[in-house]
Amino acid sequence: MSFIFRRLFASTPPVTMEAAQKKAQQLIDDNAVIVFSKSYCPYCNNTKRILDGLDAKYKSYELNQEADGSDIQSALAKMTGQRTVPNIFIGQVHIGGNSDFETVVNNGKDGKKIEQLLKEAGAL
Repeated sequence: MSFIFRRLFASTPPVTMEAAQKKAQQLIDDNAVIVFSKSYCPYCNNTKRILDGLDAKYKSYELNQEADGSDIQSALAKMTGQRTVPNIFIGQVHIGGNSDFETVVNNGKDGKKIEQLLKEAGAL
């Protein structure tokens, strides 16, 4: 019983958090576009559908299908202030969630259209 209590209410141990942050950063650095996602999340699926429609190359890291998914999600929350999914990065720049991404798709970011951002990141 105490195991369940610890698992539900304990924070991620510092060593695990450090390793998760390092892995999350490596995934961000190694991919032009990365979507930290959960396979059952409709907002995540919408983001991936939009990227597919743009023929963008991207990596989707399904947090609910990875053994370290919970730790990675906690690390991303610490890194970005966002715990929700999707958690999207383009060219190592944090975009945010699905609604933030849709805003970039519709309005651009920093005067650049989504296609230009994806091309500069190496995803098109």
